[in-house]
Amino acid sequence: MRKIKEVLRLKYDCGISEREISRSCQVSRSTVADYTRRATAAGLNWSEASALAQTQLEERLFPTEHIPSSVKRPPPDCEHIYNELRTYRKFNLTLSQLWLEYKEKHHDGYQYTQFCEHYWRWRKKLDYCMRQEHRGGEKLFIDYSDGLSIVDTLTGELTLTQLFVAVWGASNNTYAEATLSQKLPDWIGSHGHALAYFACAPRVLVPDNLKSGVSKACKYEPEINPTYSDMAEHYGCAVLPARPRKPRDKATVENGVLIAQRWILAVLRHRTFFSLAELNAAICECLERLNTRPLRRAKKSRRELFEAIDRPNALPLPHKLYEYAEWYKAKVQLNYHIEVDHHYYSVPYPLLHEKLDIRLTATMVEALHKGERVAAHVRSHVKGGYATLPEHMPPEHRYYAEWNPARFIQWAGKTGEATARLVERILATRPYPEQGYKACLGIINLTRDYEPVRVEAAASRALKFKTCSYRSMKAILSAGLDRQPDSGKQPRLPGLLPHRNIRGQGYYQ
Repeated sequence: MRKIKEVLRLKYDCGISEREISRSCQVSRSTVADYTRRATAAGLNWSEASALAQTQLEERLFPTEHIPSSVKRPPPDCEHIYNELRTYRKFNLTLSQLWLEYKEKHHDGYQYTQFCEHYWRWRKKLDYCMRQEHRGGEKLFIDYSDGLSIVDTLTGELTLTQLFVAVWGASNNTYAEATLSQKLPDWIGSHGHALAYFACAPRVLVPDNLKSGVSKACKYEPEINPTYSDMAEHYGCAVLPARPRKPRDKATVENGVLIAQRWILAVLRHRTFFSLAELNAAICECLERLNTRPLRRAKKSRRELFEAIDRPNALPLPHKLYEYAEWYKAKVQLNYHIEVDHHYYSVPYPLLHEKLDIRLTATMVEALHKGERVAAHVRSHVKGGYATLPEHMPPEHRYYAEWNPARFIQWAGKTGEATARLVERILATRPYPEQGYKACLGIINLTRDYEPVRVEAAASRALKFKTCSYRSMKAILSAGLDRQPDSGKQPRLPGLLPHRNIRGQGYYQ
């Protein structure tokens, strides 16, 4: 800034020499002489100069010489040019093409050089930015950068890592770690490590628009990744993504990435690392030096500023660490099961055909309907298997599902010991026990029409003569054979009348 007023005051009002004015104002003697010469040429004394503003005084002493043009040319519409370049960016529109269109309308217009000069002079006035004020404990900015490479000990192949960087807005306290990718598991894991390193949580997370954090970027309503949203809710944070292609929204972390590259990656650039753990151990050492190094202007380290500004206003960490979970959509099938990772899990049968939100962790599978949990299962990795809870089944299905050999034997035992042995004999003679379920159920239900004592006696008679079936039991009870004393002979089936074609057992003796 020019010190014109001060020079003129010391010269005319105080009467100090040019050499002394030069030392006092820290300008050269030639500059002092030039100011006084120009004031004399403009006819200004100190009383008039003191009444003028600094800009007015400069205009009087340093007038701009304008050479009047003999031809008045139409100026380019700079706002129209700016909008055209933004709207048709995908067509690779250039100033050269817009100048050609301008010349078609105005044949006496500016040539290309002056056309561009007018536009860029107007465009520079749009490059303004607002200084952001960050309250203590409020925002944590997150971003990625290319990291160092690790060497495979077997093949010698180099694997490029990603550098995760998290920076507090108020104190600039920084966390960094290397990951193999920017995918969701690494993204969520790095957040957990960062918050554990800080031992507190911010009120707002400000990520970039990568897919792991923002499923669908939008200037007005960005769609947050469900897993990331779930993690933020666990720690009590809000997620406020930066606007797409607006790096100034997260200038803090952009600068933090540059500092991390300078104080971490540049320091470790000549070292060779053979594992991710080894690389992160080295990054941790550099990180401590970065955060404990005194800042030039603040005269305090990032760690000291963090303890004084951010930590007192930050959120405490929950007692339980966040368990990584992935979210899916699943439709309830006709058998009231949902398919998750090639395994089938039951849900309450009234939710048939509904679409549910599925939260999948390493150990659990949770199904949520309209935000409420309706089912939870231990995760199974058996492909094609089923996990069914009885309370999810309709009453008739649950009743049928309870059928098993032991249960039928138990039911028959309520009638008597012989009935239980008869049911057990029927189930044992079938290739599959399920084939005898209906016969056993029929025998047990005979107590509805006959007294249990008669059913038990009929079962004893059927076991003695080895006629173990429901039909035999029904025939014995219908004919009243259960009331006859045992003769030791095979009972005749009811309804079998004498006939000359029936030979009888004597024929074969």
